[in-house]
Amino acid sequence: MSSNKADHFQGLLLFRIDQKQTFAIGTLKIQELVPYRPLTSLPHSHPAALGAMTVRGLTLPVIDMAAAIGYQPLSPDEYKNCYIIVTDCLRKVVGFMVRGIEKIVECNWRNIKPPSSTLGSNKFITGVTEVDGKLLQLLDVELLLGRMFPLPQSSAYASLTDVQREKIRPMNILLVDDSAVARKQLADALNHMNIPFRVTDNGQNALDLMIQSAKEHKPINILVSDIEMPGLNGYELAFEVRNRPEIDSAYIILHTSLTSEISVSQAHQVGANEALTKFDANELILAMLKGAEQVESKV
Repeated sequence: MSSNKADHFQGLLLFRIDQKQTFAIGTLKIQELVPYRPLTSLPHSHPAALGAMTVRGLTLPVIDMAAAIGYQPLSPDEYKNCYIIVTDCLRKVVGFMVRGIEKIVECNWRNIKPPSSTLGSNKFITGVTEVDGKLLQLLDVELLLGRMFPLPQSSAYASLTDVQREKIRPMNILLVDDSAVARKQLADALNHMNIPFRVTDNGQNALDLMIQSAKEHKPINILVSDIEMPGLNGYELAFEVRNRPEIDSAYIILHTSLTSEISVSQAHQVGANEALTKFDANELILAMLKGAEQVESKV
């Protein structure tokens, strides 16, 4: 796709949580990088939590990323050489301590592939790519945070009246997210209310599915997509949908783990009807209800 409103830059921060393998996080999730500083202890916290620190007036937990995803934990002797990656994701600011920062590189996110089965059962890897001939593993920060800081029940499930639910149930709904934990959150929210849906893990599959469904005269009415996906991202997916007459009637809800207002404004620029910072089931379901009402009004 040529340059358009869907274009946005997200590089990769390369870092090490062990001595051999290089890992990466998308730069849009990162607030800043902080050299190690002494931490305040956090009693009764997660085993991978090292303590707390204050950055620009905000106190945040600091996590040993290696320990959190099953690698050799950091030893106190290593701390002085470590860096803390401050992330803003899932409406939570958290510091991840890592053994070393390498660099920030530009990245064509369409070149990021699903992880190979040969990488084993590490569920925290959401994609792999190569930079300068070196294999990079992209960490699923949402999954990591979801495991360490589970959503409160009030955010995980929504409440609808029977009338509202029956407005949504006839809709053909498609959920798209590359993160396994995000797909489960979305699916659980709809399953909880007995609302049928389809789900896929990347933007290109979603676009193909929408085109095929339209050919079968069962067009997708409501598309719920993540923004930060390898391959065809949410902005690009929305842009493609709006430029294809056979599927452009879909009500598009983009969601993001980033709290940046830029993400929200860009989502509207590429044709999305709604833009949400994930994840709150009530916000999501109310957006879908609005979509169902709009679809119904056009019939």
